[in-house]
Order: sequence, then C-alpha cells, then structure tokens
Amino acid sequence: MSLELETDVPLRAFNTFGIEATARRLVRVRSARDVRLVVDHPEWGRSPKFILGGGSNVLFTRDIDDAVVVKTEIRGLRVLEDDAHSTLIEVGAGESWHDVVIWALEQGFAGLENLALIPGTAGAAPVQNIGAYGLELSDRLESVDVVDLVTGRSATLPAAHCRLGYRDSIFKRELAGKSVITAIRLRLPKPWTPVAGYADVVRWLQRERISDPSPHDVFKAVCAIRTSKLPDPAQLGNAGSFFKNPVVNRTIRNEILEEHPDIVSYPLDDGTYKLAAAWMIAACGWKGKSLGNAGVHEQQPLVLVNRGGATGANVLELARAVQDSVEQKFGLRLEPEPVIL
Repeated sequence: MSLELETDVPLRAFNTFGIEATARRLVRVRSARDVRLVVDHPEWGRSPKFILGGGSNVLFTRDIDDAVVVKTEIRGLRVLEDDAHSTLIEVGAGESWHDVVIWALEQGFAGLENLALIPGTAGAAPVQNIGAYGLELSDRLESVDVVDLVTGRSATLPAAHCRLGYRDSIFKRELAGKSVITAIRLRLPKPWTPVAGYADVVRWLQRERISDPSPHDVFKAVCAIRTSKLPDPAQLGNAGSFFKNPVVNRTIRNEILEEHPDIVSYPLDDGTYKLAAAWMIAACGWKGKSLGNAGVHEQQPLVLVNRGGATGANVLELARAVQDSVEQKFGLRLEPEPVIL
C-alpha cells in the first residue's frame, strides 16, 4: 500500500475558526503504519511535518507551504480491561472526542462526562491536556501511543512521561512536530463518583432538583452549560477558549486584589491562584467587541470568534490587542491556548 499525497488542499473545513488557508502538501494517515510510510517516503519523508487533528486548537495566519500536513484520521474504540476497580479503553487518535464521551456512557463506562462537547480529536486531547468543569484528561489518561517522525519507531508513553500540565504537555514542547499520537488509553475508575463541585454544575443540578446525580445527569449538565455559554463552531467560527487563565502566586494575587477587589480567582492545591482571564478581558471592555470581522464573544470573553470572512491575521491582531489591554490594566500577559501558525 502507498499513501496518496494531496496538493493545494483548502484548509477552511479543517479548522474550527473557519479560516481560509491552503496546504501545499497533505497526507491522511489512518494507522500507525501509515505514519511510518510518511517517515520512510523518499521525497517528503524528511520534510517538516504539521500534525492536524480536528483543527479545533489551531489558528492559521498563512498557507502551509513549508511542511507536509499530516491529517490524523486513525479510528478505533475498544475495551482492554474491565474489572471491579476500573475500565481501560483504547481510542484511535482520529476519533471525535465528544463521540468518545458518548460511546463510553452508552457502554456503561462513566468518568469522562465532564469533558463532554470539547471539540477536536482524541489524539489532540493529551497535547492540550483538555479540561473542563473540575476534570482534566490527566485524571484519566493511562498512556499514549506515538510514532517518531524521524525514526518511524513506535513507542508507548505512560501518562507520567507526557508532562501534562494546565493546557500543556510534552507534545507542545519537546515533542512538538517530532511525533504523531496514534492512540490513547483512558482508565475510568470504579466505583464512579461524580465530579460535580464546579459552581455552574452545582447550580444546574439544583435547578433540576437533582441531589444524587448519575453520570448522564453530569453529562447533560455540562452539555447544557457549554451550549448556553459557548458558540457552536459550525455556526460561528472559533477555537474555544483562546487564552489560558493565568496562574500566579499569593503575593501577586493579593497585589491585584488591592486594586481590583472584584477579580475572580481560584485557589489551587499548590498554594497558587488561577485568575479568571474572562473576567479580566470583560473588565477591559472587550466583551462583545470586534476588530473588523474578528470579535470577542458576547457571552464568553475567553472565546475569540470569526464573525465572517476574518483572516488569521485579523484574529491574531485582535488577540494581541486584548493581551495589551489586560497587561496594561493588570500587569499580566495572557497566554494563547491555540497553536498559532
């Protein structure tokens, strides 16, 4: 078997921002063997690679003409272990993450429901260490299968070796552009206990008069909350939260509190504090505002949107303007979440 190299491929349908861009060379991989064929290819095997999953965490500001775009489309869902203590499932990197959450619940396996409706593929989940409503992928990740883009060798990395942090991992740092994730394994603990302490989830459950939530109740709560707050990329181009919530020590947090006593902050286990970037952006007057066709969402200021016809450069200009405003007002530079090409 050989791989088919596509040329001059429009990427608008492959990024949730809906940005117009073109890949001069693109190859779709549907197995770990396909990735090795890419590495071994005599013509473009040694070229730089850009790994593209669901395109939900990327901002294109130009065409990709200096790298081969490797589009990950590896499928597969299966149960590896299931006993009284946990369930271990294996997921192909090209599976839709939200579909994985639904599949697990349909099979009777709880533990991923807080991560419902997060766009993108399963292979991108550990890259970003996705998280929402009190749960992060790092709480469930067992291991990751990768193929080295230089040697073509396959390896399995335990979760501890992936250096998962707040929207961070080894795949965004040392292994960026050097490996392709082909599968992930998730361990779902038993007995299941709900992660339902997040304020929005608590309010939804109270409103529905649910005191002892089931996994499906938490799933419905998360879906309802996300749908009410976040725009559907199919309707309004976006990449979810564009900025990370800054994490600061107690001294910096207290200094900011003195000048801005209403700022929203959350204590973390290590003694630091996570500050609400959305609150800071709104405090700077950006909520609902636009620069050209790129805008800040009316309900969730962390989300930058393509109001129609925006270029990647337009979105980036808006992002930098927001960063400048927050830095001037609070002394903190917000860090973008998406990969900006």
